[in-house]
Amino acid sequence: MPQANAAQEADTPGNPPPPEFTRYQSTVRSPRGHYPGVFALANGLARSGALTEEQWRFWRAGNDWYDANYPDPSTIDPLVYDPEHNPGAVAWFKPSPEAEVLIARLAGYLELLTAHGVGWRETRSADPGRVVYEDAYQVVTVPHAPHQVGQH
Repeated sequence: MPQANAAQEADTPGNPPPPEFTRYQSTVRSPRGHYPGVFALANGLARSGALTEEQWRFWRAGNDWYDANYPDPSTIDPLVYDPEHNPGAVAWFKPSPEAEVLIARLAGYLELLTAHGVGWRETRSADPGRVVYEDAYQVVTVPHAPHQVGQH
């Protein structure tokens, strides 16, 4: 009898589905054609001066915490988000206990976006694209096809 591949095994009753990566992103495409992530959206609000003093303190403290506890792929590989080298590259949280700690702290960012009418959604995918960067918490991927940018 032929052996089933991993995709077939996941579809077999009794086998768990493959783990999914998670991304929190805009509901609207950027001019570059991708859906900006939650940090880009919150940073945009802060840069535009839209945040109240209390919101700005939350955003600043949150960003400082993430900077101290979460690798920034672009400081490790300056070309990771370069549109020429990795068109449409976006970051996804890994399905791992390490990433769950970071995801748990996103609620305040999502509340901030909602308070300012910025549409966002949680997106999950077992296969978000070709991995161009990976650490314990995240992957940065290039979508498999241009029309799939951030759409899994």
